[in-house]
Amino acid sequence: MCDFMRRGFLVIGNRAKTKPFNLNDLPGAGRIDILCRCVSQALFLSHSIRRNAEIYLLLLGSPNPPKAIKFKGNEIRKTWPDERNIAGHINKALSFEVGEKWFKSEPGIFVAKKGLEKLLSELSENYEIYYMREDGLEIGSIVSRMENPLFVLGDHIGVKKEDEEIILNFAKNIVSVSKISLMAEQCITIANYELDRVQSQREREISK
Repeated sequence: MCDFMRRGFLVIGNRAKTKPFNLNDLPGAGRIDILCRCVSQALFLSHSIRRNAEIYLLLLGSPNPPKAIKFKGNEIRKTWPDERNIAGHINKALSFEVGEKWFKSEPGIFVAKKGLEKLLSELSENYEIYYMREDGLEIGSIVSRMENPLFVLGDHIGVKKEDEEIILNFAKNIVSVSKISLMAEQCITIANYELDRVQSQREREISK
């Protein structure tokens, strides 16, 4: 499959710890387990990795928020789709003292002290920003017109009103994968399916 449709995801972890945490209690670390599942669904295929995908985790929990962690599918190494492995990479990233500039903690994994507005401003230079919300436009109705989309979504808490206002300043549109509330990783899986479908169609057209 060609990689001409780049895609990204930004997941807001409202209580996700911003210091190294206990790998034996991921839910107790501000629901880091949710973020790990989001990374897995964003990047991993069966026996492969989506080289055209990135995922950003915005950690807003104690003791030193905000922290942003970036996983780049075309650069990561020795990363597996299980929660504990991904959590270990997050833990390592959080062990470094960082500023606003991205710091590489491992190949394909970066950490910085960035808030939501700063992060979206940066991402909007390379992506079309879409906000995922249940009452948005059905993704299937507009996915064929998307170019390098990045989807913003919340964790189990959702998105706080003040953060939503920031997102809407950058978002091209609000999209929905379901009119009922799904888990964040399920939303990512469906978005990837829709993008894969369009990408396959474009590849068929090019090969004719």
